[in-house]
Amino acid sequence: MADAAGPKPPLLECRRSDFALPPDLHYLNCAYMGPLPVRAQEAGVAGVRAKAAPTAIEPADFFRDSDEARALFAQIIGARDPERVAIVPSVSYGIATVARNVHCTAGDSIVIAAEQFPSNVYAWRRLAAATGAAMRVVGPRSDSARGESWTEALLDAIDERCAVVALPHVHWTDGTRFDLERIAEKTRAAGAALVIDGTQSIGAMPFDFERIRPDALICAGYKWLLGPYGIGFAWLGERFDDGVPLEETWIGREHSEDFQHLIDYRDTYQPGAARFDVGERSNFILLPMVIESMRLVLDWGADNIQRYCDRLCAGVLEEAATLGFRVEASQWRGAHLYGLRWPPGMDQGILGTALRTRNVFASLRGSALRVSPNMYNDADDVNALLDALRADSQTPGSSGPPSKRADGSPTAPSSNVAAPASSNVAAPPSSNVAAPANGGGERAASSPER
Repeated sequence: MADAAGPKPPLLECRRSDFALPPDLHYLNCAYMGPLPVRAQEAGVAGVRAKAAPTAIEPADFFRDSDEARALFAQIIGARDPERVAIVPSVSYGIATVARNVHCTAGDSIVIAAEQFPSNVYAWRRLAAATGAAMRVVGPRSDSARGESWTEALLDAIDERCAVVALPHVHWTDGTRFDLERIAEKTRAAGAALVIDGTQSIGAMPFDFERIRPDALICAGYKWLLGPYGIGFAWLGERFDDGVPLEETWIGREHSEDFQHLIDYRDTYQPGAARFDVGERSNFILLPMVIESMRLVLDWGADNIQRYCDRLCAGVLEEAATLGFRVEASQWRGAHLYGLRWPPGMDQGILGTALRTRNVFASLRGSALRVSPNMYNDADDVNALLDALRADSQTPGSSGPPSKRADGSPTAPSSNVAAPASSNVAAPPSSNVAAPANGGGERAASSPER
């Protein structure tokens, strides 16, 4: 998020009151799905009621909320021209749109990061198969310095044959941050398109748009933008000014505001990225919801979110290290999303059970516990997480360091915020958020989301 609007005032108090989270729920899983703010829920209910008696919905309403949503997203990412923002239903839709409109031929290469989310993979595999281009899937060179070594490996993979570099800002499994400024500079020098999936960072982590200057930046709305499911945004640069959309919508055509003359068919599009909007983009329920959520995100400010999460989780990271967990260095991850890689010999089943019985919701991803706090979390949440992390070292026959709370004070092995195992919001063993690792992939059997 850019600082173009000026510095934000200090905002380091918990904002749980903006949500309707149960008091005994320790939801450290915004990277899975952001909870809806109360104001977004109310906007959605108002939209449903308006649709119940749709006579009040006028032609101008098909455009007004869309334009406001574009402007809010542009402000969040620090882009100057809201008309370059398209409204999309998903990241996969936005990536497919971009892949359809980039030039790629046999002998070219498409560079992606290893194990990045499938929405930013399958369209590139199809493009490579159709054109004869090569897929270059780049992983980290070191597990002890993942962010730095991964960035270096990506830089080495970008050469004069490169047509596309498609990456996230932070990796969805453990929050590893890529140095997008350096990657962008080399991508531009190669004449390639830089395509960023910002789903796991935009809204919660500053994004220097003017320095990175992506060709496309695509973001789902239901995670760190705190919006509803089924709506997102794609900022598309000059490369796509004459592009071909995935679908030919009536509202994407020039003068579509004039409902009386819609059958005066036109081959020209609305200015900017509106041609790429999903059909029925004027969703009278989802748009008001995501607008309210983005207003809240802007009110908080990404810098403040990082500061708050950093302060909140400092004790967690310190004690986790003493328990044998590894975490990426702070300069190579965000404070809002990090992976705790468990030590050799840790029983993941015990950890999963400990999380469930304490109503702690985080995600087991491959060899890491992915923790993703936000402004609605507080000390009780991180203390419950710490209590779960200690569970393995406190089993019979094992030894571990003395237990402490996140603020450093001693505590008993059983936390006073633990929930009973039968709690109706505790995740079942097959759940995405408290299950044993699922082969390194994001998707557990009961949940399709990242």
